[in-house]
Amino acid sequence: MPMPTFVVIGAGQAASQAVATLRQDGFDGDVVVVGDEPQVPYQRPPLSKQYLSGEHGLDRLYLRPAKFYDDRHILLKLGVRATAIDRNAKQVMLDTGEAMAYDRLLLATGSRPRRLSLEGADLAGVGYLRTVADVDAIRHMMAPGKRLVIVGGGYIGLEVAAVAATAGLSVTVLEMEDRILKRVTTATMSAFYETLHRERGVAVVTSALVSRFEGSQHVESVVCADGSRFPADLAIVGIGIVPNVELAAAAGLDCANGIVVDEHCRTSDPDIFAAGDCTDHPNPLLGRRLRLESVPNAMEQGRVAAANMMGNEKVYATVPWFWSDQYELKLQMVGFSAGCDEQVIRGDMESRQFAIFYLKGAVVVAVDAVNSPKEFIACRQMVHKGRAVDPARLADPAASLKELLG
Repeated sequence: MPMPTFVVIGAGQAASQAVATLRQDGFDGDVVVVGDEPQVPYQRPPLSKQYLSGEHGLDRLYLRPAKFYDDRHILLKLGVRATAIDRNAKQVMLDTGEAMAYDRLLLATGSRPRRLSLEGADLAGVGYLRTVADVDAIRHMMAPGKRLVIVGGGYIGLEVAAVAATAGLSVTVLEMEDRILKRVTTATMSAFYETLHRERGVAVVTSALVSRFEGSQHVESVVCADGSRFPADLAIVGIGIVPNVELAAAAGLDCANGIVVDEHCRTSDPDIFAAGDCTDHPNPLLGRRLRLESVPNAMEQGRVAAANMMGNEKVYATVPWFWSDQYELKLQMVGFSAGCDEQVIRGDMESRQFAIFYLKGAVVVAVDAVNSPKEFIACRQMVHKGRAVDPARLADPAASLKELLG
């Protein structure tokens, strides 16, 4: 009987973790990874931080060296794009003209930047940040004294602002909402980060709706709906991402806010799984479906999908967590603060080492921790357990978080 073939479409964090798990758990059939970028699977978070700044070279981004895949007989088909899935024939069509047969298929197609369809958006110097190629194109234009306008005050935009301001560029952040980070955190944290950036010389403009980019061939200014104009030698757009669901949708798989999967990372086709940014998945701990743009989520779903492709029944159930590096500050977040009815601050925001606990009915549902890695470990357990705690003890730095965990 021939050995089964497992094919993975996508070559990011979820894909790399999935194929590593397959081999670690004893799968000895053929494993093929199809990725449309030329690099072996790499980390994306450093793109807006250490790679953009030049602190890390490309080799520091690789999740695993090429030798890892060679040693485990994992075939990487890089610089190749999957164009269609034939579910009846169980084949993946590639842009090389090849038809690749599969027994089980994993879609780890990730996401892409949401693009602006505005006048001048195609001018040279207007860029997005998602791939190594994107950063390479941006980095050579970043020089002290250059004027950078960032459209979007989310984490990616602010991380780029931190790198650029530190490098000596003149940086302006334009955010259409009335505060930065509005989609992902509370007004308290928004105000904290706006103050941080302003202190470093970044101009933060809120309620700024960009209407067009101006320039002859290269961007020269960014114009808002109210007529305000911001000179720019370079503009970077960071207004969110779009899940890559087109391949799945064209194959007739259920898609909503991403590729719809169950708690086993299985799609509406029992032989096709999906993991990472592209999935609309259930979370039993939160009691709802969601789509996450998160490295920990991609890695855990990669593990779960791999286990279930091998015939197991592993369930994805974890509390989402994230992080962001800006200047010398590391922000670590767990859970979702939306809808909380109480905030408790532990530590000193002035010293920039603190944690904010978000409670619903005395139960901690989310935490934002700044430069507090040890506390964050306890915070993750606290959110996972969902127990009621005494807010006064939470606020007391002398009180043991381990004791509060019970």
